[in-house]
Amino acid sequence: MSSTPDSAETTLAPPSPQDAGTGAENLVIIARQAILDEHRAVFGYELFDRSTAADAHTAASDAALLFNALSYAGTEALVGRKTVFINCTHDSLAGAHLELIHPEKVVLEVPVLAADATPEQIEAQIPVLHALRTRGFRVAFNQSVLRRAYASWLPLASFIKLDMQAFKPELAEPLVKFARAHTQATLVAEKVETAEQHERMAALGVKLFQGYWFAQPSVVKAQTIRPSQATIIQLINLVRKQASTAEIEDLLKKDPTLSFNLLRFINSSGFGLSCEITSFRHAVMILGLKKLFRWAALLMTTSRASGSPPAVGQTAVVRGRLMELLAAELLPPEECDNAFVVGVFSLLDTMLGVPLERALETVALPQSVLDALLHNQGVFAPFLELTKACESGDDVTFARTAEALHLSNRQVNWAHLQALAWAENLQGDD
Repeated sequence: MSSTPDSAETTLAPPSPQDAGTGAENLVIIARQAILDEHRAVFGYELFDRSTAADAHTAASDAALLFNALSYAGTEALVGRKTVFINCTHDSLAGAHLELIHPEKVVLEVPVLAADATPEQIEAQIPVLHALRTRGFRVAFNQSVLRRAYASWLPLASFIKLDMQAFKPELAEPLVKFARAHTQATLVAEKVETAEQHERMAALGVKLFQGYWFAQPSVVKAQTIRPSQATIIQLINLVRKQASTAEIEDLLKKDPTLSFNLLRFINSSGFGLSCEITSFRHAVMILGLKKLFRWAALLMTTSRASGSPPAVGQTAVVRGRLMELLAAELLPPEECDNAFVVGVFSLLDTMLGVPLERALETVALPQSVLDALLHNQGVFAPFLELTKACESGDDVTFARTAEALHLSNRQVNWAHLQALAWAENLQGDD
């Protein structure tokens, strides 16, 4: 067996020791297996969910895998700019979760129907498959689609995967010839376990290969922070009643875990945007109510009952609001939004149980925000320092930073009281 870099395990944001009791339930584990071209370069990755022990492959597990891959496992580390192959059930092909991703990034691996499927049932799937192709998705089938009963599916195939364990060696050539004669699909030899199998398929002109002979599946892990289900339900209710962008933005400000998840998701490579989204309001406007509802519904189905300690989230919200109020005295309105983000995300390391630098790698933020959070530099750094001094009762730092910002004790204390009251009112809305 030859090895590739993909045989190593990659771990993003591992659970901290203090989270050991709950770490497992907040850990997303996604396996990927490389699909290589004839030059042994990675063409794409097939993804598998390893977060649960269950092997059942359902529409719900399809949605969870795609959502977790985009939201939590950092798609740049997981697949970079490569093509993603994801197994689908027929139930999941009509799922709303597919509307949240960029079709050009994903190949949907679709199984043939059960052995006792009738011609009518086979034909009934064509409109669904055709609609996916029209939206830009590519579809992959296995060699079972080369049977006569599935002749009507063949024009829809972008890839056909030939399972080397499913047919005798002497059938390789007629299978490849038949596929070439009746489809425009790219052929993939999968479950390639020996040099002989590889050489046989390469000699027949097959260009893509997958299997243990090239690379074992590797594992990508990510520690998640999940909003409370009560907050997600609030978001769903706001969207259903077609609340204003401002109302939705207020809820995102209330729960740092919710806003963190949204920014990370919308900036993932699978979402397909050409620019980074760094404000809550922009994220809501880009997604629109329909997609925001689907995102919230998926977040609901993949979230657990537990979350980060409520006191941490409460402190983060107070920090964000206080920084926003202090910045309003001195900075333009758009900078006040960034000041809020600095305050809220300054406790991400505590929420995730990992160093702040690693936590921030997974979400797009303006450089000025990163400078304050990671280097204590830039326009927001003194505001964050002053905010922390208010929290800790550090009179020396309080006096120094307030004076540097030309803010009076009365201004700062009044803003702090307002921030505390605002956070209390938000908690009371649950």
